[in-house]
Amino acid sequence: MKILDIIKDANANLLRNKLRSFLTILAIFIGSFSIISTSAIQAGVNDFIDSQVDSYGGDGYLAIVSKDSFDALEGLQGSMGDGNKTPIEYNPDKIQTGMSPITDEQMEKLKKIEGIDADSIVEQKTLDITYITSKETDKKYLVAAEALPPGNVKVDVVTGKQLDLRADEYQIQLEQKYVSALGYTNEDIIDKEVQLVVVDEYTRAEKTFDAKVVGVIAPGVVSMGQQYTNNKLADDIYEENTKYYPDEIKTQTFAVAANFDYEKYSVDDIKDKLEEIGLSGMTIEDIIGTIKTFFDVILTVFKIFGLIALIAAAIGIINTLFMSVQERTREIGLDKALGMSSSKVFLSFSLEAIALGFWGSVFGITVSMILGNLVNTAFHAEGGFLEAFPTFNLATYTIPDIISVTVLIMVIAFLSGTLPARRAAHKNPIDALRYE
Repeated sequence: MKILDIIKDANANLLRNKLRSFLTILAIFIGSFSIISTSAIQAGVNDFIDSQVDSYGGDGYLAIVSKDSFDALEGLQGSMGDGNKTPIEYNPDKIQTGMSPITDEQMEKLKKIEGIDADSIVEQKTLDITYITSKETDKKYLVAAEALPPGNVKVDVVTGKQLDLRADEYQIQLEQKYVSALGYTNEDIIDKEVQLVVVDEYTRAEKTFDAKVVGVIAPGVVSMGQQYTNNKLADDIYEENTKYYPDEIKTQTFAVAANFDYEKYSVDDIKDKLEEIGLSGMTIEDIIGTIKTFFDVILTVFKIFGLIALIAAAIGIINTLFMSVQERTREIGLDKALGMSSSKVFLSFSLEAIALGFWGSVFGITVSMILGNLVNTAFHAEGGFLEAFPTFNLATYTIPDIISVTVLIMVIAFLSGTLPARRAAHKNPIDALRYE
């Protein structure tokens, strides 16, 4: 008897008792549906976060500040440490923001650190913009903006293009919420000018910077409410912000961004080298890693529930096949009397178990994919809770996940059917033929 024939017979045997087979497949369906749905949600969340990391320069991006500034941020925010550090003492010799500048000596040492691309080091300037407005509205809105970090940073945009950092004209990328507020749609605002206004804190005179909108930023977990500008716009606004500063303050650098060779050096290696010169570095993973870990933990718990459902289904498979062996005792005896080997009898019942697992997983995955795509569409529709995140699919189905879940369930089904199959294979043909 050929293997293909045995497979056909195994599937046909499932139809002998349709109700029993259906209930067993239903139990497997529930387990497979739970696991593939959880995997799809986890893949959707991870893909969204990974795309944010990649768009911000990927694994090689570092935001660098002085060690004192990093410690100050830990003490003030409690979000990068244990949150219970001793309050920072007042020091009249330090700027009252708690930020300490990166010294020229540290900057030179930074450029010489092996693994860091010296040409990628760019000063990060915080821009103080009083408000933003446009010719399409008489309203004024608070806005936070900064120069786009260096390197391979590509901001996810809903429409438009990337900034030309070296352009002589003023360019800006805006979040979606500003687009409608300023009287435009996502498509209409591209290449239109908006007005960034800086009010002189002493004379109260307003200086306006007309900036061309080149892109609309897709909502994400990295942008943190920032609009991005090209270097020309950032430099001129910063010059306006600091025009009253003494030269020794104006020329100070408080934060820089740089790229490092992440394929050759680990993040810890680079951070240790920065520590040696009194600097601290953060990757994008450091900033959003906690969010990713939280989702991973929650979704792992759901996967465990799916596995529990599969264990219950495995018990159902054992019961189904034991009953099948019992009902087909004389048939087994006849097959063995006609020359079928014990190994083929074992294989026949094992394939029945695998078939149960296969069909249960196929139905579970298919239904999950249909519902997942419907949910993605519904949640991105107007009024849906993902309307503000057009690049985030709640459920993402990948070929590796589909294959791995199917194989896992088939393996569990095979192991569950081993004992009944072994009992069938070891039946004495004479005793089996006498069975009533």
